[in-house]
Amino acid sequence: MKNDKVGSVMTTDVVRAPYGAPFKEVARLLAGHRISGLPVVDDDEKVIGVISESDLLARQAQTPDPHEPKARFRFVLPTRAARRQAAKARARTAGQLMSVPPVIVYAENTIAEAARTMAQNRVERLPVVDEEDRLVGIVSRRDLLQVFLRPDREIRSEVIDEVLVRSLWLAPQTVAVSVHEGVITLDGHVERRSEAEIAVAMSRRIDGAVGVVDQLAYRFDDAHLRPGEPAVHGVTDDWLRKL
Repeated sequence: MKNDKVGSVMTTDVVRAPYGAPFKEVARLLAGHRISGLPVVDDDEKVIGVISESDLLARQAQTPDPHEPKARFRFVLPTRAARRQAAKARARTAGQLMSVPPVIVYAENTIAEAARTMAQNRVERLPVVDEEDRLVGIVSRRDLLQVFLRPDREIRSEVIDEVLVRSLWLAPQTVAVSVHEGVITLDGHVERRSEAEIAVAMSRRIDGAVGVVDQLAYRFDDAHLRPGEPAVHGVTDDWLRKL
């Protein structure tokens, strides 16, 4: 299947900061462009870190409150996180402010891969890089959500062409495919149980699919067969190994 790539939805006009940019220049970039974060790049435009608003606020948070009573001295060994926060509070340049290593995504990654990276790292945007790790764009959660605006008719056409015909070698009329608000319904009879399982699994991976309703029946249960046996071959063999 031809899943949409990150490069097709990313923003190419990226606000970035060089490693040596002064603290106030970073603050001006964030405020002037009304963004909450930006990548830091080296002289080759390679992404070496990221800065968020919270990194700048660390300085303000460490400023002593003149009205707060002085705490009694107590020696406590600082944690790694506390040391990082203290370092950011003293930072004067982008290189000292940035968080490393940067969480990035490649332009050739699929939208689903980018979404998983965002969710796993709990970030709202990702710098997009090319095969040489040079900055080429940035992608946000809003950009990734564009995939769910895909029309139902396009999703239905891809299920028929890419899943049924090209992958499972089935006649289009074998399975009735309908799509409503991104929910795909598969209804019909196939020869083997493995074909039904693969049709459902592949349909779930189509860009814009919200869910799949499985109403498929099969004539032969080949679940007990090993992938190398004659009843399973070609693309079906590959997919069974992934299920």
